[in-house]
Amino acid sequence: MYPWLPNSPENIKKEMLKTIGVSSVEELFKDIPEGARFKGDWNKLEIGLGKPLSEIEIRKFVEKLFSKNKVFMNPPVFLGGGSWPHYVPAVVRYITSRAEFYTAYTPYQPEISQGLMQALFEYQSMMADLLEMEIVNSSMYDWASAAAESFLMAMRIQKKGKTRVLVPSTMNPYHEPVIKAYTEPKGLKIEKVKYDKETGLMDLEDLKEKLSPKDVAAVYIENPSFLGFIEENARAIGEIAHDYGALFIIGVDPISLGVLEAPGKLGADIAVGEGQPLGLGMNFGGPYLGIFAAKWNMRIVRQMPGRIMGLTTTEDGKELGFAMILQTREQHIRRERATSNICTNEMLCALGAAVYMALLGKHGFKKLGELIMYRSHYAAKKLNEIEGVKAPVFKSEFFKEFTVNFDGAGVKYEKIHDELLKRDIHGGLYVGKWFPELGETALFCVTEMHDKGDIDLLVSSIKEILGK
Repeated sequence: MYPWLPNSPENIKKEMLKTIGVSSVEELFKDIPEGARFKGDWNKLEIGLGKPLSEIEIRKFVEKLFSKNKVFMNPPVFLGGGSWPHYVPAVVRYITSRAEFYTAYTPYQPEISQGLMQALFEYQSMMADLLEMEIVNSSMYDWASAAAESFLMAMRIQKKGKTRVLVPSTMNPYHEPVIKAYTEPKGLKIEKVKYDKETGLMDLEDLKEKLSPKDVAAVYIENPSFLGFIEENARAIGEIAHDYGALFIIGVDPISLGVLEAPGKLGADIAVGEGQPLGLGMNFGGPYLGIFAAKWNMRIVRQMPGRIMGLTTTEDGKELGFAMILQTREQHIRRERATSNICTNEMLCALGAAVYMALLGKHGFKKLGELIMYRSHYAAKKLNEIEGVKAPVFKSEFFKEFTVNFDGAGVKYEKIHDELLKRDIHGGLYVGKWFPELGETALFCVTEMHDKGDIDLLVSSIKEILGK
């Protein structure tokens, strides 16, 4: 028994185990394979550095570890695939680092959280304008979890029997395992629709063959797609989905909406996406911000996960106030009847996105989108001029990211990538492991961070590597 651990006495442990319906502590870890479990004596487990360290020693040790990292700033990385190099305005970092926001958690008590709630309300309002959807929540983890929640939401809305969701074969492969982890325990099946080998677009005939009004809950697309091309058939896909009684879900990169039609305009019932480009930085992979929106239909809204901030008035109608008007999370209000188990607060990320959107405004988004289109198309054009290189692989229009094939160069992309790294250039993402039919193909990303000099350096370096 430990004096400061009240649950350490054996009788208390047994009572706790009995209450939750298990006979031993080992049962709590049954999902961990036997081979992965520690078998030795916990008291003799050697961890850490063997002794307590002073602040100076810790700083030196950590800085030594940091020195192993390579930071690509000149030029910025040409890597995308779900986390993209975008500029983060200084004011975004300044506002999100203010103590009144930085230390804030979920605003359970509206009487003392009005400023925090207003910030989230403004985020929802601006995101709704950007997506052209009526309802936006403010608490999803990232694009992958938002997509998974949207699939489960569609199944709940459609009631019994509809346990299939159709997705594009070109869907972001990093999202797939997250979505499966969310949906498989609920009996939801994810089925892929073929894509046109020339354009990359979803095969509408294959979509119709796989659709069924009996068991398909929703059809999901990404626009732009993981491979960069714009799903030009988006509106038609939505109409087909609705004809078969399925919901239409669109996953989107919000930066693209300065030049592309919004999910609401394309007929989406639900829109999801990644807020990372909106002033959050790459941050070594997170934390990010999952975007989640729906059209105004109470049958749909009632099944939304997370929380929504609303604007109301005092009883006498003289003052405005903010409150959480939908909070169906498992730890608050709904408990076991919750629509979702999401519980981490993404408020700080949502605030950063709100500041970023307010800075750019409508015209700023358009200018940024056009700049990215110009620069990414210039990069694709120059790469395509290299003998043995094809860019882009697909004939469809693209935004920010595009595929580059090196089959004609007779060199494995892995070698090209390694040689680029030696020149302090981080190349694109090899996609052949997910799409072997594309051969030696990589996904390159070009944003406002890449100027003409950066792109020309990439092109000349690849020419040098290929001996062209």
